[in-house]
Amino acid sequence: MDSEVLNIFLDYLNIVFLVFTIVLFTGYAVMCYLATRNSLHYKHKNSFGDLSKVMASPLAPSITIIAPAYNEGLTIVDNIRSLMSLRYVDYEVMVVNDGSKDDTLQKMIDAYDLVQIEQEIDPDWKSKPIRGIYKSKHRSFSKLTVIDKENGGKSDALNTGMHLSTNRYVGCIDVDCLLLPDALLHVVKSFYQRSEKRVIAVGGVIRVANSCIIEGGQLEEIKLPKNWLAKFQLLEYTRSFLLGRMAWGRIDSLLIISGAFGFFDREIALAVGGYDTNTVGEDMEIIFKMRRYMHDERLPYTIEYIPDPLCWTEVPEDLKILVNQRDRWTRGNLETLQKHKAMFFNPKYGRLGMMSYPYWFFYEWLAPLLEFTGLLCILLFTYLGIINWEFFLAITAAVWTCSIMVSFYAVLWEVYSYNQYKRKDVLLLLVFAIIEPLVYHPIVTWSAVRGNYKKLFKIKSGWGSQVRKGFAKAS
Repeated sequence: MDSEVLNIFLDYLNIVFLVFTIVLFTGYAVMCYLATRNSLHYKHKNSFGDLSKVMASPLAPSITIIAPAYNEGLTIVDNIRSLMSLRYVDYEVMVVNDGSKDDTLQKMIDAYDLVQIEQEIDPDWKSKPIRGIYKSKHRSFSKLTVIDKENGGKSDALNTGMHLSTNRYVGCIDVDCLLLPDALLHVVKSFYQRSEKRVIAVGGVIRVANSCIIEGGQLEEIKLPKNWLAKFQLLEYTRSFLLGRMAWGRIDSLLIISGAFGFFDREIALAVGGYDTNTVGEDMEIIFKMRRYMHDERLPYTIEYIPDPLCWTEVPEDLKILVNQRDRWTRGNLETLQKHKAMFFNPKYGRLGMMSYPYWFFYEWLAPLLEFTGLLCILLFTYLGIINWEFFLAITAAVWTCSIMVSFYAVLWEVYSYNQYKRKDVLLLLVFAIIEPLVYHPIVTWSAVRGNYKKLFKIKSGWGSQVRKGFAKAS
């Protein structure tokens, strides 16, 4: 009897794995289709526009770029130089020094000849105390404003900048990011190309800048990262931004805009209270919050997504730092899902409640836990001698092949769309796509499991640190 029950259980488990595999294949196929349609639509739509008209228009809206800085002394001068060289008629660069313990503030003061100014600050605004506001003596740096405040975290710094800004739109970026000169022109065009809906936010692709040649705050040469971890992240970013987020953007159901490149309608962002300072996933949480606000107010709106590679950033090259980063992303994801659980399968929120939220719940949060549990089951079944090796190897090969095909498609679509890497680099990326499920994916899965463990047992853990090496320069 026991043997019969065990066989029934194993047959049931095999069916579950088979259904999961079919759903996975179908989901990836639909994602690739939607992303391709959206990419082609974007390229066709923007082939008729002239960005220079946006630059020259006296009606071009004002934008504030808010860049929090914490211990960024190694790269802060070059980072600001890059932001100050953007092609746009009316914008402000606001760097918020979030209580840095190194020479970040002093380097900015010396490089841009800053002096402290007087400015009224709302005493009721909830943020860490502001120690000083600085502007340059030179007209050539008139776009630059530096806020020096006590340390309160990235969300607190962004909220401070959002509050002190007076412009219609705000861009919240990581200070170490490099924006291409035309980035703001693309952003403004995205805000104004809709007439029937209010565009409340604009996000975009993040590219990996490790090993690229940066001179004077400008991207001079695009290179494949030399570090093996950075190569895997480049592959992951290509797949995630060029396929995943483009697909969700196609059906107007995007629930996250990367903190490295996010632009917002300041009025709506302030209406929802800005960033949540009690989560480490603030970039995701504010999008949930803004979407819920617009739905609850019954206001027509949308969020635009730009597939052009306008933003380049440095990714972790150290294994410990990478694990801490993905651990933090998992905790932020879980915190946001818990806070907005009222959206879960709630038809009131349309596709967001019926598709987007369930996707984040089952795939982004639950899938790594199921993978880890499945691995433990495989080890247990192997020990007990009850594993069906033929079925296990067939399912594993199918999932592995599907993963490789999606990665191949992402890389080849990037070549078709932008073709920014040399042929040998593309071939190397394809090789990394083959070994990714065995080498890199287990690291990401373990990081997610660790993040869930910390959250479940309330182990205190904050943002962690990201050690910057700085961008490569021409020799």
